[in-house]
Amino acid sequence: MAPILYDYCKMSMDDIWKEDGDKRCKLVVGILGLLVIVLLGVPLIFFIIKANSEACQDGLRAVMECRNVTYLLQQELAEAQRGFRDAEAQAVTCNQTVMALMASLDAEKAQGRKKVEELEGEITTLNHKLQDASAEVERLRRENHVLNARIADTDSASSQDSSCAAEPPLLILLLGLGALLL
Repeated sequence: MAPILYDYCKMSMDDIWKEDGDKRCKLVVGILGLLVIVLLGVPLIFFIIKANSEACQDGLRAVMECRNVTYLLQQELAEAQRGFRDAEAQAVTCNQTVMALMASLDAEKAQGRKKVEELEGEITTLNHKLQDASAEVERLRRENHVLNARIADTDSASSQDSSCAAEPPLLILLLGLGALLL
């Protein structure tokens, strides 16, 4: 067998690793840092190029326009909802007013019916009184007619007796004159 070339190092492996380890560590960190920068830098450069492209700018403008439109629509929706709530509140108030008016109308109708019944009762009572009064007037007319007939009969009889009736006052007058002359 042929002899193999060996490098003989007079330092121990631990010392070699310690001495070279700091250099190697810095080298590895530097290479990894450079690798990270390259790996992150390349996509970042592509992203910046794409972000500044016209299509991306158009997309950003479209997004901003959509946000503006969305904001306006949200404001209109909020306003419409406020209007709807106000209309609902007015409808509730109107319904309550209608119910109160209907209850009041029903009470007025009931009171009107009661008043009509009272007036009908009064009318009935007054009709009975009117009938009684009419009967009384009729009775008094008949009595008056009878009395007038009696008076007429009495007047015709008294005109015959008037010569007799006139005599006593004439007699008293003559007696009074005679007494004065004496």
